[in-house]
Amino acid sequence: MLFAALKAAISGLLVALISETAKRSPALGALIASLPVISILGMIWLWHETKDAPRIAAHAEATFWYVLPSLPMFLVLPALLRSGMHFYPALGLCCVLTAALYLAMVWVLKFFGITL
Repeated sequence: MLFAALKAAISGLLVALISETAKRSPALGALIASLPVISILGMIWLWHETKDAPRIAAHAEATFWYVLPSLPMFLVLPALLRSGMHFYPALGLCCVLTAALYLAMVWVLKFFGITL
């Protein structure tokens, strides 16, 4: 239980660091957010709890494939906001788009023998 609380606290501190940094410098906040820190922490937590190298390898590979369909959101959201759409509807639309792209990615990868 203590380890779960530690994981949550560290992860929460990273989110807070990113949001506070982005208030002062959007570019620096974006740079920190773009680093695979959460993925690395996830792999560290997984290793600490399982010592299962094949599981971590599968996790890292799946993370790669899941990052790809999330990338368009970072272009669509600014375009929607700049066109005058309010933040929450734009964010919601981007979340729906990303979910659809996730499903499409899983479907396409099956044709190449990759199962996530």
